[in-house]
Order: sequence, then C-alpha cells, then structure tokens
Amino acid sequence: MKYQNNLSFARLQDKKDPLKKFRAKFLFPKHKGKDVIYFTGNSLGLQPRSTSKYIQQELNDWAKYGVEGHFHAKHPWFSYHEIFSKSVSKIVGAKPSEVVMMNQLTSNLHFLFVSFYRPTKERYKILCEAKAFPSDQYVLESQVKFHGYHPDDDIIEISPREGEHNIRHEDILSTIEKNKNELALVFIGGVNYYSGQVFDMKSITDAAHNAGAMVGFDLAHAAGNIKLNLHDWNVDFAAWCTYKYLNSGPGSIGGAFIHERHHTTDLPRFAGWWGHDKSSRFKMEKGFKPIPSAEAWALSNVPIISMACHKAAVDIFDEAGMNALTTKSEKLTGYLEFIIQEINSQNKNYKLEIITPNERGCQLSIIAHGLGKSFHEKLIQHGVIADWREPNVIRMAPAPLYNSFEDVYRFGEIVTMALRMK
Repeated sequence: MKYQNNLSFARLQDKKDPLKKFRAKFLFPKHKGKDVIYFTGNSLGLQPRSTSKYIQQELNDWAKYGVEGHFHAKHPWFSYHEIFSKSVSKIVGAKPSEVVMMNQLTSNLHFLFVSFYRPTKERYKILCEAKAFPSDQYVLESQVKFHGYHPDDDIIEISPREGEHNIRHEDILSTIEKNKNELALVFIGGVNYYSGQVFDMKSITDAAHNAGAMVGFDLAHAAGNIKLNLHDWNVDFAAWCTYKYLNSGPGSIGGAFIHERHHTTDLPRFAGWWGHDKSSRFKMEKGFKPIPSAEAWALSNVPIISMACHKAAVDIFDEAGMNALTTKSEKLTGYLEFIIQEINSQNKNYKLEIITPNERGCQLSIIAHGLGKSFHEKLIQHGVIADWREPNVIRMAPAPLYNSFEDVYRFGEIVTMALRMK
C-alpha cells in the first residue's frame, strides 16, 4: 500500500475497511466531546458496548436463582469457563482441550511453573529475554529461589547487542545451544512489552526442545494481537491476560495453554476442585482425578462477572476473526510508521526514533529524543492516549478492532502541533 499523509487518504481507507463496523461496538473516552485517539489497547483495551448487558445477565440470574444459577442460569456458572474453549483456541492457535480460562496471568504462571520448571542437579537454569515485563522477572526470581538456586547465576538473560534495541533471533538460538546441558526452561514473552518485538516462537521452541528444555511463553502482548499457532509450534505451555488486546476489563480473567501431550502425563501440579473429574466432582471424595485436558490445571470455580466481560469481548473476536484483524493491523501500523517518518522528515529539532522492528504486531515504540515526559503529557492534553515508559519511550498500539486510519492521521497532526510548541 502506498500511504499518503492527508485526511482524504485516511478516510478512504476507513471507508474500504471490512472491519469498520466494529469501532461502533466500543466505548471511547472523550476529549472536548470527541473520541480520544486511543492507542493504549496494549495496556487496557476499550470496553465493548455489550459488556454491561453481559454482566447484567449474570446479575439477573443471580437475583433470580441464587445458588441454583450454577445450573439454571442462561449460561450455567458450573460450566461457564467451557464456553471459551473453541473461541479462545482460535485466538491462540490451539485445540479446544488445550486452553482454559482461569485465575490471572501471574498466578497462572506460578501454577504452570509447578509443572514445567522441574530443576535437577544437571538442569536448573532458565533462559529469558532481558527487559521482560517486571512481573515475569519476579516470577522467575522467586521460582529459582524457591528451588534453592540463585537468580544472578541461574537466570540467563539475552539482551540486545550494544547500540541496538532488539534481540537478534540468532542470539537467542546460540544462547540456547551454548547452555543446552544446563537449561531446564526457556521462558520468553511472545511480544516484548517495551519494544513491541515479536519473537519467533516456533524456532525458539524447536531449539529449546532440541536442547532438552521445556518452553513457555507469556502472551500478554500477543493474544488477540498477532497470529499464534501454539499447538503446531509444539509449545509446552503459555499464559496470557485478557485486559489488553482482548478488551475484557481491568484485572480480568487470565488464560492458559497446555499442550495436549502433557494432559495425561504424571507432571506434578497443584490441584483444585475445578480441575477434578466432572463426573465425580460433587461426590466430595479424597483423591484428585485430573480432567484429561488443560482444565486439570484449574483450581477454583470461576469468577462469573469477569467471565461475562470476557465473553462480551470474545464474541466480537469470533465475529471479526484473527485473519482479518492481523491483515488490518499490518496496514494500520504501517500507516502509523509512515506518519512518524513524515513527521521526522519535517522536523529537524527533534527525532522520534522507532525502535520496534518489522517483526511486530500493532505496537510501535518510539524514543522521543530531546523530549521529556512533558511532551507525552501535551499529547494527552490534546486528546491522544498513548503510553509513556521511562526514560523517554512512548508506546502506541492502533488496535485494528476499533482504531481507524483517521485516528492515525489525527495523531500525526497533534504530534506535529505539539513539536511546534516546544
């Protein structure tokens, strides 16, 4: 696509957009009576208009049935999480039996580490990317310490080369090979939250397995953003949140993937009532009998209100489809890159350096050279909601479900104006 920096071009692309109707399905914050330019779906996705209706359905059933809502609600609470198996499996590229909605992201990672981080005298190290999201770093640190090892020695971090902003794929593979005799686990964020870099998860998985290590991914910035194929990539486990690209509300339910080859093994796990065989669950007997699916990792009955929020969003994803979303995402993010380059060509005093590589989803991160946080605050004052990360990085994510080409063009106008005011 040959991009143009004018409003007519942007509006023409929006008119031709096969996903244009989905914008109206979301609620935008307002600035001076107009929709803000919302580029923070990588932090908290917008609320679907249908969410309140989905929540109200559960409140009505709670009022009507009380405890009997577990079996007589429109969507019985006893099995509510099962609603998501087919839909979510399409989002992450899995079999329905390999996904389960439960808990929240960091909790799920700890529970999954019980099964997949099994250090031995010979194999005990974890490999991860440098500048992983802090919560992931804390998970790794605490898990290593829990098993009696030392984070400084036994967590291997792969960093960008000096003067670069992204991790080279060949450096990941060579580090796996170099440490193959000591690696117990390779654990990486599928999309780096800071730079927006998408990692080659299939090749990483293949290399880790060849080295004899387990492989897991944090998909917080990947689920609902990029095409995933977890089953065919042979990933051992993954976890994600649903409040970013999946638009399911602040702190909403988390998701987990466990490859089917692990479902009937004797992997250790922390057990709970909701992972127990359904046919005998209410016999209330001793002796955990795991469901032969990812559900075996579930512990507690599910938070229905969060699940209702998630269902409102997932139903929209079902309608839109990941193929259409990623096709638009590539064009929309490409347009944002073009607009930023246009701004740089017209402004010699300040440079907005894009640090996100071509291997990306819909996020672009820029270093705002010579500009402090006041520049980001000025954007907010003019109706742009983007994300600031210290010391001088602005992350922007034009989400294809609800963002438009006109949003991107208007963003360029506001940035140009803000730079002239410096």
